[in-house]
Amino acid sequence: MNASDNIVIEVSGVDAGYGDAPPLLTDITFSVRRGEIFVILGGSGCGKSTLLKHLIGLYPPRRGEIRIQGDLISGGGAEERARAMRRFGVTYQSGALFGSMTLLENVCLPLEIFTDLPKDARTLVAELKLDLVGLRPYAHYFPSDISGGMKKRAAIARALALEPAILFLDEPSAGLDPVTSAGLDRLVLRLRDIQDITFVIVTHELASIFAVADRCIMLDKQARGIVAEGTPDDLRDRPPTPGVRAFFNREAQP
Repeated sequence: MNASDNIVIEVSGVDAGYGDAPPLLTDITFSVRRGEIFVILGGSGCGKSTLLKHLIGLYPPRRGEIRIQGDLISGGGAEERARAMRRFGVTYQSGALFGSMTLLENVCLPLEIFTDLPKDARTLVAELKLDLVGLRPYAHYFPSDISGGMKKRAAIARALALEPAILFLDEPSAGLDPVTSAGLDRLVLRLRDIQDITFVIVTHELASIFAVADRCIMLDKQARGIVAEGTPDDLRDRPPTPGVRAFFNREAQP
């Protein structure tokens, strides 16, 4: 197998931004390998969420290409985009569960929209996904009845419904206590190992970064791009810039 056969996300020379405003990120280039837990990190306002929105096709890049398992997420044909979109799931910082639906109904929803499975089969698949994240006993609870950490797990179950090869997680530990956050980290590692899922995680939580990340890129607001790439240990022990050192050592910058 060629090294390129193991690449599931390829970002080449991307400029990212909104509307007519100057791009927030320029010349973004990186790749993600199959089975990796890849973390996008950086301080507030550095463009982490902007990059994620472009990776999942919500916004087209101003320049460059984003490919998911070889298919363009933006700029190609409709069929190519549809193939790329079916290969990943997404969870958002808030969980984005539908409050009027039970957890089971939330997980069933993408199956109802995107498959022809009969209701009994959809229910079975949804129960299995909830079981994967430890929530099967709560299948008939509403989002308002469960904790923040459980909402994050339910959102992951829904993102898994269509058997994606890749999961994008936006700030999964935000708002969680350290114990709950550590449990979510263990879930990510387990899903990677037993489901062979590739993860791309946007976060600034150092504990989670060191717990799960195989490799990271760090974005910088002033540089409008990537200022470091490597393992968490590399970036902590051999920081290429003062900003990277400050981030990993929790140092205030002037």
